[in-house]
Amino acid sequence: MSIEARFRSDREGFSLDMDLRLPDRGVIALFGPSGCGKTTLLRAIAGLEPGIRGRLEVGGQTWQDDDIFLPAHKRPLGYVFQQPGLFPHLDVRRNLQYGMKRLKADRRRVSLDDAVTLLGIGHLLDRRPDQLSGGEQQRVAIARALAVSPGILLMDEPLSALDDARKQEILPWLESLHDELEIPVLYVSHSRDEVARLADHLVLIEEGHNRASGPIDDMLTRLDLPLSTGGDAEALIEARVAGQDIGYGLTWLDFPGGRFNVIHKDLETGSRVRLRLLARDVSLTLQPQTDTSILNIFAATVDGLASDGDAQVVVRLLAGGVPLLARVTRKSADLLGLAPGKALYAQAKSVAVLS
Repeated sequence: MSIEARFRSDREGFSLDMDLRLPDRGVIALFGPSGCGKTTLLRAIAGLEPGIRGRLEVGGQTWQDDDIFLPAHKRPLGYVFQQPGLFPHLDVRRNLQYGMKRLKADRRRVSLDDAVTLLGIGHLLDRRPDQLSGGEQQRVAIARALAVSPGILLMDEPLSALDDARKQEILPWLESLHDELEIPVLYVSHSRDEVARLADHLVLIEEGHNRASGPIDDMLTRLDLPLSTGGDAEALIEARVAGQDIGYGLTWLDFPGGRFNVIHKDLETGSRVRLRLLARDVSLTLQPQTDTSILNIFAATVDGLASDGDAQVVVRLLAGGVPLLARVTRKSADLLGLAPGKALYAQAKSVAVLS
């Protein structure tokens, strides 16, 4: 179900002006600082903001325009809030069954068993919410949202109420949504870590409007966006597990620009992984280095440059067509003669395996 949304609203102290065309599957992160309009947009899509004017078309069906407003309970969607909101007097099984009772059999695309398996909660079915950890409760809430066979899954900062340990518990289950669901997942967050791990597509929201939207690897490395500057600037790289160097305790990860050597990970050869490479961990050289402790060195081409404060420059690189970022001093940029089209080598001092 592709999503086309245009919303306009002027309220005291806040103006909403959104115009979006979003893909029909994958995790779509609505990203921006607190108060920028992420949750308001999500609620408008859910039909919980009838006062907001606009047009919303999902999978070719009009949910809202000047003459139509489909109420929330008639929109085929699942909604996961910051708090799980489970019924305390019902066990997990009956919490899951509650939403399914309103769904006609011919509309069920996700069975209860499928939802239970996807979220790994089979052993929790006979427990009540007060017998579950925060992470378990949120997994049940997600399974409940999926059990109604939604055309879209909306998630409003589902990890914000959890401590770090519970977040790490639930993140692998959220990552599984990439491959298992054939519907779009709209995921509200202001956490770069969550977005880097989960998102396929990113919508950058600022002060009530969508500044830019696109595949996450492109969005994070666009020099015209603030995501590419500062200490958190990063590139995400999709790689394939090529094998293991048992003698040195390393794992080989191949991407179109070459091969990463990382500390051993228990990963199946041929499986896909996502890597995070921070701009501050990339250095540049005009000649391939041999007498160096850095193992990950890739031929690259300068694609563009942008200032990052008074003394530093962010360099967008292409290595085998994959965008990377490097942050260097302006002096280094001048000494290396950096300019678009310049051939050089990128040295990755550290890389993180996210999934």
